[in-house]
Amino acid sequence: MSVRLDVPALAGDVVRLEPLTVRHAPDLAEAVEEDRSSYDFTLVPRADEIPDYVAAQLARDGLTPFAQVRLADGKAVGCTGLWDPRGWPDRPGLRAIEIGFTWLAASAQGTGINAEAKLLLLSYAFDVLGVTRVDLKTDARNHRCRRALERLGIPFEGVLRAWSMSWARGEEGKVRDSAMFAVVAGEWPAVEPVLRARLAAAISRSRAVRDAENDLA
Repeated sequence: MSVRLDVPALAGDVVRLEPLTVRHAPDLAEAVEEDRSSYDFTLVPRADEIPDYVAAQLARDGLTPFAQVRLADGKAVGCTGLWDPRGWPDRPGLRAIEIGFTWLAASAQGTGINAEAKLLLLSYAFDVLGVTRVDLKTDARNHRCRRALERLGIPFEGVLRAWSMSWARGEEGKVRDSAMFAVVAGEWPAVEPVLRARLAAAISRSRAVRDAENDLA
């Protein structure tokens, strides 16, 4: 089922997921040129590639892309998406979907935006779309991302060997192993409070850092 879903903007306390459009391009061009050390295994363009990146994401079959807009200043600081919706073979409706194509500017990492974006997308997938499973995959070598997903309480299922093409720069055309994480509908009631706790902790830490910086100003 390769379709783009009609998903509205999803808003939380620190981030609003807005359907990606060209108007997000200027903010994203700034965001991608912050510290790029966390992007080794992720599809993150350079600033001059943003127009083509946005066009490609909007044209990508089966992807419903979002800009991650930081509510504190209204700036788009990253992207994410609902990807690869899979239907049932014998009845209408969606069976599963994936959260993917995710990246965040360095300044937005550790602020709760990632946790809340996952919370918003998982809630929409289970509560509105009615899926039974949500996948989250990353390059098996991306231990930073794997640790982040584990901290959010997303169950790890194993490594899928030679599963997809590598997004690492310099590895164009090469095949990678993928670390598979997923939440199934029966686990969501247990995973949701873990996500909410991680979100609250991240917001608290971010607020403490901001207050300390204001005290020094």
